[in-house]
Amino acid sequence: MFSLVLIGVPMIIGEIRRYLRDNNMVRVSRSIRDLAYRVFQEKEKFLKEKGREATIEELAKILDVEKEDIVISLDAIQDPVSLQEPVYNDGQESIYIMDQIKDSKNTADKWVDNLTISEAIKKLTDKEKLIIDKRFFCAKTQMEVAEEIGISQAQVSRIEKNAIDHIKRLYK
Repeated sequence: MFSLVLIGVPMIIGEIRRYLRDNNMVRVSRSIRDLAYRVFQEKEKFLKEKGREATIEELAKILDVEKEDIVISLDAIQDPVSLQEPVYNDGQESIYIMDQIKDSKNTADKWVDNLTISEAIKKLTDKEKLIIDKRFFCAKTQMEVAEEIGISQAQVSRIEKNAIDHIKRLYK
């Protein structure tokens, strides 16, 4: 009976470790995980011997691996964090990770505006589309556009103005 317990415990521990290793949200290869654990061991050993933290370069030299591999392995074993994770709570209102990484340049309003304008441009005539494209997306002057498509600068100006007015009407 006692020998069954001695055999069973390591097997059960092994099965638990395998389950935890294989059933994470993000799968990380065993070789990457093993490298990360070797890095941790060397960091501890280095700290005890030298009394300071080892740099990535020093760890790479000790383990005879590329420093990029060390960085990748350490990043790979980090637990994923939800963007909905609260980072601060004052009892009334929480601040979430999503609030901390907000992109003020690419807001939802600008995204909708761009879609709306793109749809409005699709409704222009081919000549209006060409002129709008060359003027605003290729940054050409009215004179350059006129020479390129073989009309006068005044015609380019008039077509451009009509196209912009058309976009404004569709945009509202």
